[in-house]
Amino acid sequence: MDHITTLTEFNDERGNRIIYDGPPVTIGVNIYFRGSNNTLRVAAGARVGRLSVSFDCDNGRCEIGSHDAVPAIKATIRVGQDAAVLVGDDVSMTETCGMSAVEGATIRIGDDVMFASGNQLRADDGHPIFDVATGQRVNPARDITIGNHVWVGLRAILLAGATVGDGTVIGLGSIVTGPVPNNCVAAGAPARVVRKHVAWERPHLSLVEPYYKPDGDTVTRSPYWNLTEEAPRPSRMRRLLRR
Repeated sequence: MDHITTLTEFNDERGNRIIYDGPPVTIGVNIYFRGSNNTLRVAAGARVGRLSVSFDCDNGRCEIGSHDAVPAIKATIRVGQDAAVLVGDDVSMTETCGMSAVEGATIRIGDDVMFASGNQLRADDGHPIFDVATGQRVNPARDITIGNHVWVGLRAILLAGATVGDGTVIGLGSIVTGPVPNNCVAAGAPARVVRKHVAWERPHLSLVEPYYKPDGDTVTRSPYWNLTEEAPRPSRMRRLLRR
């Protein structure tokens, strides 16, 4: 097993590699290659606060985008066999966000996504669960997709099969297990839409003037001010698999 503690270009004889042409990062970096043919690609403009990536198997892929005037990425990421974790540009975390994708699953995070603290993205459960009568798996790994300009609130968790549309807010302590549409607030366990047709912006209520923000004229509006569209309903087969 290779254990890399500096973010810089790297290749080994098993086909593992790090693709990165920015300045070396030596603090808060832990990259583990246990298998072969795994790739970590980090944009030169990435701001890394804390990054731990474990490639447990073969053919894994992890990509980290760049940052422009947003807080750094802080993430602990597990990448299993044939799996991928793809993080867009300007994705920020207040505290470390945990991510896990195995068995060919993909976690895909769009641009300008804001994570709070205590967040988890788990495309798998870590251990298999089987139906006693048939012997079949009942908890297969499934993709997680987060759109652009999404705010994931404190201690919110996204599980296998979760999808979140652009411009949406996931409320405190919520657990997302399926599709959530764009430009809404979703909250609860499992998360449900509690308000539609909303937009949010990054300026903090007490750290960025004006210190009262009663309407949209007090902030610079992003391109994500849109009406909510209905999220696609899961197919009957997917509903049966969840039982």
